[in-house]
Formats: sequence, structure tokens, C-alpha cells
Amino acid sequence: MHQTRQNTSVRLPIVRKGTKYIVRALNNHRTAVPVLIAVRDMLSLAQNAKEVKKMIQQKALKVNWQPITNYKQSIKLFNLLEADKTYRLILSPTGKFLLEENPTKGVRLCKVINKTLIKGNKLQLNLHDGTNIITTEKINVQDSVHVDEKTKIKKHIPMKENSNAFITSGKYAGHQGKILSISNNQIKIKLSDKETTLKIKDVIVQWKQQQKKKLRKLKNLRR
Repeated sequence: MHQTRQNTSVRLPIVRKGTKYIVRALNNHRTAVPVLIAVRDMLSLAQNAKEVKKMIQQKALKVNWQPITNYKQSIKLFNLLEADKTYRLILSPTGKFLLEENPTKGVRLCKVINKTLIKGNKLQLNLHDGTNIITTEKINVQDSVHVDEKTKIKKHIPMKENSNAFITSGKYAGHQGKILSISNNQIKIKLSDKETTLKIKDVIVQWKQQQKKKLRKLKNLRR
């Protein structure tokens, strides 16, 4: 399925002048990037759809560690794309989709958007990208988790004050900041130059890499 270039999501980093039609992601087309656009237009690893299809046939491309089978396959926010390197799909401060080298090796970041108590006193977690996980850990809706290749939870990141947050929707999509307070469905965040209040559904809490490095340095000094 294709769509007109002018009707694509403004988040897609493509030129607005060119061929009338452009490939459309198989699902979540407003909030995802099709593999073809990611590989050809964003990473410049191919010149056309034919070359991308050949890379798929050679199993040179994967999303979340699984081989890609269709060049229209959706890459969702914080999903991992394996090509020449492993990339993570994020939003730039201008609100455009961006592929960056994955900073969390061996895991991907997911937000818990729903949970259900099931048989055996276990929880089924529904993640933002459609993944479902069964766990016995106490994890709340709005928290984040790091998930590995086998869909096992490697780290739980609670949604709480002083945590690092990434804004996924709205005026400040693509910006990061520190959580100041949480009240019902509202969250107050300190950005680099201001404070703003957002809906909690528009924010994902993440493990701050700089904080992790700082903790390692402190541990080394204590030894």
C-alpha cells in the first residue's frame, strides 16, 4: 500500500517534492517508519526499493532481532533496526524521526501502556509497540522496561520524580527533561530552558546513560 507524499506524517524525514506516491508502513503508519524509508532515505544504505528487497532476501536487515520479510514493515518508536549497525528509532528535537546508534546494547526500551492479572498471579504487560510480556515483577502502567532479544525484562525503570523523561508527542516531542512531579495523568517536566506540564501518556521514562557512567566513576573512586 502506498500513500501520497503530501499526506505522509510530518515526522518522516523525507523531501516533500518528488514522486507523487511513497511507501506506507504496514501498520501504525502515522507513528512508524517503513523499512524502505529507514534504509534508503534515512541511512542511505540503498538507492532504491530493489536494493532494499535484496538486503531483505539476504537477511541483512532485522527489526528487534527478527529478520525483516517486507520492505513496508513498520519500525516503531524505540524499536531497533539492524543494518550495517544497530540503530534505535527516536524523535529529534524538531519532531522528526531519527535513527541513532543504539546506546543500550543488547536491549530495547519499551513503555508499559496496560497490564492484566492472569492465571498464576502473573501480570501480562502490554508495551507501546505491541509487544506483550508475562512477568511476576511489580511493574506499573507508565513505567518503562529494557527488553532483550528473548523478550525478557532486563531492567525496570519506574515512572517517578527526578527520572529522565523523553517526550514522544505534542509540541515538545523529541525533547528530554527531568520529571519534577506527577499528579494523576499530568506530569511536570523541566526542560533545558523551561518547565512544562504534559499528559503522562506523551512521555516515556528512560535510564539516563550519563547517570549510569557517573555511577560507575563513583564506584571506581570508592575502590
